[in-house]
Amino acid sequence: MTDAPALRLGTRGSSLALAQAQSVAGTLPGAEVVTVPSTDSDPGDKERFVRGVERALIAGEVDLGVHSAKDLPGRRPDELRLAGVAAREDPLDAYVGPASSLDEVPAGARVGTSSLRRRSQLLALRDDLEVVGLRGNVDTRLRKLTEDSYDGIVLATAGLRRLGREDEIAFTFGLDQMTPAPGQGSLAIETRRDDPASAAEAARISDHDALVELTAERTAVVALDATCQTPVGVCARLAGDELAVYGYAGLPDGSEWVRDRVAGDPEQPAALGQSLADRMIAAGARDILQRSEATA
Repeated sequence: MTDAPALRLGTRGSSLALAQAQSVAGTLPGAEVVTVPSTDSDPGDKERFVRGVERALIAGEVDLGVHSAKDLPGRRPDELRLAGVAAREDPLDAYVGPASSLDEVPAGARVGTSSLRRRSQLLALRDDLEVVGLRGNVDTRLRKLTEDSYDGIVLATAGLRRLGREDEIAFTFGLDQMTPAPGQGSLAIETRRDDPASAAEAARISDHDALVELTAERTAVVALDATCQTPVGVCARLAGDELAVYGYAGLPDGSEWVRDRVAGDPEQPAALGQSLADRMIAAGARDILQRSEATA
């Protein structure tokens, strides 16, 4: 009798992506991490991080795809399915720079971020800030903070923690200040529909609470018809017998926005996500997002 072949986990080659995939591999005895190149496209296209792994998955070059869930589009290729979600890291956004709160950030400060969602919410909170583009992986962005003339930068807490750089965090934003991207802090595990054995392994290590939260978030973002070119934040948090879902949609300059929150039965995450989206659409979110995309 021969041993079953090791599961091959496909991921991008950045230090953060590898750290994330290794954390999943550590829960699957004998699993190996396979680096897959990203597809060529515009640097602002987050889905390029996903497509290369999905292409390898469909081709049978890997058995599981590990993604930052916030990069995963709402609609998936027919050949693939979301089979599990690893235990979630802190989903909040973090400020890195000499301040202990947003109020302490100086007027006119130059704050770096590549995210339209973060730009919109920063300017909605503080329209005096100069929010400027900042690209690159986490290490590159932290280096640019010291090398270039940024007063501060905004990054995901999860990425900093996974890379062991949480000591760089000056403060984190509250959910009603800067609503995170849908899936931020979560790792989505994707499989082929015709590979039930790999899907079963992904389901075995899936975290219940993380899956509940991600289900609500992805339902809301699909209902809002959001894309990577629209400033949208959706974050669900499960606490005891209540699931709270926060949402934000705005223009890139923060001049118009809609915020809302719903809470209810954690056994109905999709219904709560849909309820949030319906309320936000009724308050004008879809019109705002359509105008936002038109100006992108």
